[in-house]
Amino acid sequence: MPTYVYRCESCGHEFEQFQSIKARPIKVCPSCSKPALKRLVGVGAAVLFKGSGFYQTDYRSDTYKKAAEAEGSASKAKDKPATDAARKTA
Repeated sequence: MPTYVYRCESCGHEFEQFQSIKARPIKVCPSCSKPALKRLVGVGAAVLFKGSGFYQTDYRSDTYKKAAEAEGSASKAKDKPATDAARKTA
């Protein structure tokens, strides 16, 4: 449920009200009791990332990257002599 901001045009009282989207706007000011409230256009809900950071858990760790590099270079070393031997015989 969103939080709406209201301002009274009569007395200038401004407040926030937690309401359902389907709820009708409040019309009577709780401060002066006059029907002069206007619901202000809000900026909406902000995105709030809590914790150590979403980027730290969404990407591979440095240890994984190093292990993958080592594995990749080991497989390249195995493939390389076979290609060199093929070039020498050709």
